[in-house]
Amino acid sequence: MALRRLLLTASSTLALALLVAGCASGVGSETPGATSAPPAGTATPDDDRDDLEAALLDEGRMFGIVSWGSSTCIPQVTNVSADGQTVSVTLADTQAEDTACTADLAPRASIGALPEGVDPTKEIVLQVSYGQVSEDIDLDPQPEATGTPGTTTDFVPSAGWFDDDGLVLLTWGSSTCPPVVESVEGSGSEGTVTFAEKATGPCTMDMAPRGTIIEFGEDRIDDDVPFTLTLVGGALDGTLQVR
Repeated sequence: MALRRLLLTASSTLALALLVAGCASGVGSETPGATSAPPAGTATPDDDRDDLEAALLDEGRMFGIVSWGSSTCIPQVTNVSADGQTVSVTLADTQAEDTACTADLAPRASIGALPEGVDPTKEIVLQVSYGQVSEDIDLDPQPEATGTPGTTTDFVPSAGWFDDDGLVLLTWGSSTCPPVVESVEGSGSEGTVTFAEKATGPCTMDMAPRGTIIEFGEDRIDDDVPFTLTLVGGALDGTLQVR
Protein backbone atom coordinates (compact mmCIF):
# COMPACT_ATOMS: atom_id res chain seq x y z
CA MET A 1 0.00 0.00 0.00
CA ALA A 2 1.40 3.42 -0.91
CA LEU A 3 2.24 5.86 1.86
CA ARG A 4 -0.76 7.97 0.97
CA ARG A 5 -2.96 5.12 2.14
CA LEU A 6 -1.31 5.20 5.51
CA LEU A 7 -7.44 9.29 12.02
CA LEU A 8 -7.12 6.93 21.51
CA THR A 9 -4.61 7.04 23.77
CA ALA A 10 -0.82 7.34 23.18
CA SER A 11 1.85 6.72 25.76
CA SER A 12 2.69 10.41 25.68
CA THR A 13 -0.85 11.55 26.56
CA LEU A 14 -0.92 13.95 29.50
CA ALA A 15 -4.20 13.44 31.32
CA LEU A 16 -5.91 15.63 33.94
CA ALA A 17 -9.35 14.82 35.27
CA LEU A 18 -10.63 18.39 35.49
CA LEU A 19 -13.47 19.65 33.33
CA VAL A 20 -13.51 23.15 31.90
CA ALA A 21 -16.18 25.02 29.99
CA GLY A 22 -15.73 26.87 26.76
CA CYS A 23 -13.87 24.26 24.68
CA ALA A 24 -15.17 23.15 21.31
CA SER A 25 -17.77 20.45 21.67
CA GLY A 26 -16.78 16.96 20.58
CA VAL A 27 -18.42 15.07 17.78
CA GLY A 28 -19.80 12.65 20.35
CA SER A 29 -21.57 15.30 22.44
CA GLU A 30 -24.85 14.81 20.59
CA THR A 31 -26.54 11.56 19.70
CA PRO A 32 -29.30 12.17 17.15
CA GLY A 33 -30.89 8.93 16.03
CA ALA A 34 -28.98 7.12 18.75
CA THR A 35 -28.72 3.36 18.71
CA SER A 36 -26.47 0.73 20.20
CA ALA A 37 -22.98 0.51 18.73
CA PRO A 38 -22.75 -1.69 15.62
CA PRO A 39 -20.79 -4.93 16.09
CA ALA A 40 -17.16 -4.77 15.06
CA GLY A 41 -16.59 -5.86 11.49
CA THR A 42 -20.26 -5.75 10.52
CA ALA A 43 -20.61 -6.03 6.74
CA THR A 44 -22.04 -3.08 4.82
CA PRO A 45 -23.64 -2.66 1.38
CA ASP A 46 -20.25 -1.58 0.05
CA ASP A 47 -17.77 -4.42 0.63
CA ASP A 48 -14.90 -1.93 0.78
CA ARG A 49 -16.42 -0.47 3.92
CA ASP A 50 -15.64 -3.65 5.81
CA ASP A 51 -11.93 -3.13 5.07
CA LEU A 52 -9.44 -1.47 7.36
CA GLU A 53 -7.02 1.21 6.15
CA ALA A 54 -4.10 2.95 7.84
CA ALA A 55 -1.82 5.99 7.75
CA LEU A 56 1.53 6.84 9.32
CA LEU A 57 1.44 10.01 11.42
CA ASP A 58 3.54 12.23 13.66
CA GLU A 59 6.74 11.87 11.60
CA GLY A 60 6.56 8.08 11.92
CA ARG A 61 5.90 7.86 15.67
CA MET A 62 2.19 7.08 15.40
CA PHE A 63 -0.44 5.55 13.15
CA GLY A 64 -4.14 5.91 12.45
CA ILE A 65 -6.36 2.95 11.56
CA VAL A 66 -9.54 3.73 9.65
CA SER A 67 -12.66 1.61 10.14
CA TRP A 68 -16.35 2.12 9.32
CA GLY A 69 -19.16 2.49 11.84
CA SER A 70 -20.81 5.00 14.16
CA SER A 71 -18.96 8.32 14.07
CA THR A 72 -19.54 8.87 17.80
CA CYS A 73 -18.31 5.46 18.99
CA ILE A 74 -14.73 5.20 17.78
CA PRO A 75 -12.81 1.97 18.47
CA GLN A 76 -9.79 2.38 20.70
CA VAL A 77 -6.31 0.92 20.29
CA THR A 78 -6.07 -1.39 23.30
CA ASN A 79 -2.88 -3.31 22.56
CA VAL A 80 0.20 -2.74 20.40
CA SER A 81 3.28 -4.93 20.16
CA ALA A 82 6.04 -5.39 17.61
CA ASP A 83 8.19 -8.18 16.27
CA GLY A 84 10.70 -6.39 14.09
CA GLN A 85 8.75 -4.42 11.47
CA THR A 86 5.54 -6.41 12.08
CA VAL A 87 3.23 -4.55 14.48
CA SER A 88 0.24 -6.29 16.06
CA VAL A 89 -2.65 -3.95 16.89
CA THR A 90 -5.90 -4.71 18.69
CA LEU A 91 -8.92 -2.41 18.33
CA ALA A 92 -11.88 -2.66 20.68
CA ASP A 93 -15.19 -0.92 21.33
CA THR A 94 -14.49 0.26 24.86
CA GLN A 95 -17.67 2.25 25.52
CA ALA A 96 -20.21 0.91 28.02
CA GLU A 97 -22.89 -1.41 26.66
CA ASP A 98 -25.61 1.18 27.30
CA THR A 99 -23.72 3.94 25.45
CA ALA A 100 -25.83 5.62 22.77
CA CYS A 101 -24.10 5.82 19.37
CA THR A 102 -25.27 7.74 16.32
CA ALA A 103 -26.79 5.44 13.71
CA ASP A 104 -24.57 6.66 10.89
CA LEU A 105 -21.94 4.81 8.88
CA ALA A 106 -18.75 6.84 8.68
CA PRO A 107 -14.98 6.32 8.52
CA ARG A 108 -13.39 6.70 11.95
CA ALA A 109 -9.71 6.99 12.88
CA SER A 110 -8.25 5.09 15.83
CA ILE A 111 -4.87 6.49 16.89
CA GLY A 112 -2.00 4.47 18.32
CA ALA A 113 1.75 4.78 18.93
CA LEU A 114 4.32 2.60 17.22
CA PRO A 115 6.47 0.61 19.67
CA GLU A 116 10.10 1.42 20.27
CA GLY A 117 12.39 -0.30 17.80
CA VAL A 118 10.11 -0.02 14.76
CA ASP A 119 11.76 1.89 11.91
CA PRO A 120 9.32 4.13 9.98
CA THR A 121 11.89 4.55 7.18
CA LYS A 122 11.37 0.86 6.34
CA GLU A 123 8.22 -1.04 5.37
CA ILE A 124 5.85 -1.78 8.27
CA VAL A 125 3.14 -4.43 8.40
CA LEU A 126 0.22 -3.70 10.73
CA GLN A 127 -1.59 -6.89 11.77
CA VAL A 128 -4.91 -5.46 12.95
CA SER A 129 -7.61 -7.32 14.89
CA TYR A 130 -11.00 -5.70 15.46
CA GLY A 131 -13.75 -7.99 16.68
CA GLN A 132 -14.10 -10.74 14.08
CA VAL A 133 -12.06 -8.83 11.51
CA SER A 134 -8.33 -9.45 11.05
CA GLU A 135 -6.35 -7.70 8.36
CA ASP A 136 -2.73 -7.06 7.42
CA ILE A 137 -2.00 -3.51 6.24
CA ASP A 138 1.30 -2.78 4.51
CA LEU A 139 2.74 0.67 5.10
CA ASP A 140 5.45 1.76 2.68
CA PRO A 141 8.67 3.27 4.03
CA GLN A 142 8.66 6.94 4.98
CA PRO A 143 12.32 7.80 4.29
CA GLU A 144 11.92 11.45 5.32
CA ALA A 145 10.40 10.64 8.72
CA THR A 146 12.17 12.53 11.50
CA GLY A 147 10.41 10.90 14.46
CA THR A 148 11.53 7.83 16.39
CA PRO A 149 8.85 5.47 17.77
CA GLY A 150 8.89 5.44 21.54
CA THR A 151 10.02 9.06 21.85
CA THR A 152 7.94 12.08 22.84
CA THR A 153 5.81 13.73 20.20
CA ASP A 154 6.20 17.34 19.11
CA PHE A 155 2.43 17.85 19.65
CA VAL A 156 1.95 19.40 16.22
CA PRO A 157 -0.68 18.44 13.61
CA SER A 158 0.22 15.86 10.99
CA ALA A 159 -1.66 13.94 8.32
CA GLY A 160 -1.34 10.88 6.10
CA TRP A 161 -3.30 9.39 3.21
CA PHE A 162 -5.39 6.31 3.91
CA ASP A 163 -6.78 6.18 0.35
CA ASP A 164 -6.65 8.18 -2.87
CA ASP A 165 -8.86 11.02 -1.61
CA GLY A 166 -8.90 10.67 2.16
CA LEU A 167 -6.57 11.77 4.94
CA VAL A 168 -6.22 11.00 8.61
CA LEU A 169 -5.48 14.29 10.39
CA LEU A 170 -3.80 14.02 13.79
CA THR A 171 -4.21 16.93 16.21
CA TRP A 172 -3.60 17.29 19.95
CA GLY A 173 -5.92 18.60 22.64
CA SER A 174 -8.89 17.64 24.80
CA SER A 175 -9.91 14.04 24.16
CA THR A 176 -13.58 14.91 24.70
CA CYS A 177 -13.57 17.89 22.34
CA PRO A 178 -12.09 16.79 19.00
CA PRO A 179 -12.08 19.16 16.03
CA VAL A 180 -15.41 19.55 14.21
CA VAL A 181 -15.08 19.90 10.42
CA GLU A 182 -17.27 22.56 8.83
CA SER A 183 -16.01 22.40 5.25
CA VAL A 184 -13.38 20.80 3.04
CA GLU A 185 -12.00 22.16 -0.22
CA GLY A 186 -9.29 20.67 -2.38
CA SER A 187 -7.83 20.89 -5.86
CA GLY A 188 -4.59 19.62 -7.33
CA SER A 189 -1.90 19.61 -4.66
CA GLU A 190 -3.63 21.84 -2.11
CA GLY A 191 -6.54 21.51 0.29
CA THR A 192 -8.21 23.56 3.01
CA VAL A 193 -10.15 22.31 6.02
CA THR A 194 -12.25 24.74 8.05
CA PHE A 195 -13.21 23.82 11.61
CA ALA A 196 -15.95 25.07 13.90
CA GLU A 197 -14.68 27.83 16.18
CA LYS A 198 -16.85 27.21 19.22
CA ALA A 199 -19.46 24.88 20.59
CA THR A 200 -21.02 24.32 23.98
CA GLY A 201 -20.02 21.64 26.41
CA PRO A 202 -17.29 20.85 28.95
CA CYS A 203 -13.90 19.53 27.85
CA THR A 204 -11.43 17.40 29.78
CA MET A 205 -8.11 19.18 30.37
CA ASP A 206 -5.95 16.47 28.86
CA MET A 207 -3.58 16.52 25.89
CA ALA A 208 -4.63 13.59 23.74
CA PRO A 209 -4.17 12.58 20.09
CA ARG A 210 -7.38 13.14 18.07
CA GLY A 211 -7.88 11.52 14.68
CA THR A 212 -10.09 13.33 12.15
CA ILE A 213 -11.04 11.97 8.73
CA ILE A 214 -10.69 14.47 5.88
CA GLU A 215 -12.28 13.44 2.55
CA PHE A 216 -11.87 15.50 -0.61
CA GLY A 217 -13.93 13.54 -3.13
CA GLU A 218 -12.80 11.34 -5.97
CA ASP A 219 -10.46 12.77 -8.65
CA ARG A 220 -10.36 16.26 -7.07
CA ILE A 221 -6.79 16.17 -5.80
CA ASP A 222 -3.38 14.90 -6.84
CA ASP A 223 -2.02 12.67 -4.11
CA ASP A 224 1.06 11.61 -6.11
CA VAL A 225 2.88 14.87 -5.32
CA PRO A 226 3.65 16.70 -2.05
CA PHE A 227 0.32 17.99 -0.76
CA THR A 228 -0.21 21.15 1.28
CA LEU A 229 -3.06 21.08 3.79
CA THR A 230 -4.25 24.37 5.30
CA LEU A 231 -6.12 24.28 8.61
CA VAL A 232 -8.49 27.16 9.42
CA GLY A 233 -10.30 27.78 12.72
CA GLY A 234 -10.72 25.66 15.81
CA ALA A 235 -7.41 26.98 17.22
CA LEU A 236 -5.64 24.90 14.56
CA ASP A 237 -4.71 27.59 12.04
CA GLY A 238 -1.64 26.70 10.01
CA THR A 239 -0.36 24.59 7.15
CA LEU A 240 1.28 21.19 6.97
CA GLN A 241 2.81 19.03 4.27
CA VAL A 242 1.36 15.59 3.56
CA ARG A 243 3.93 13.24 2.06
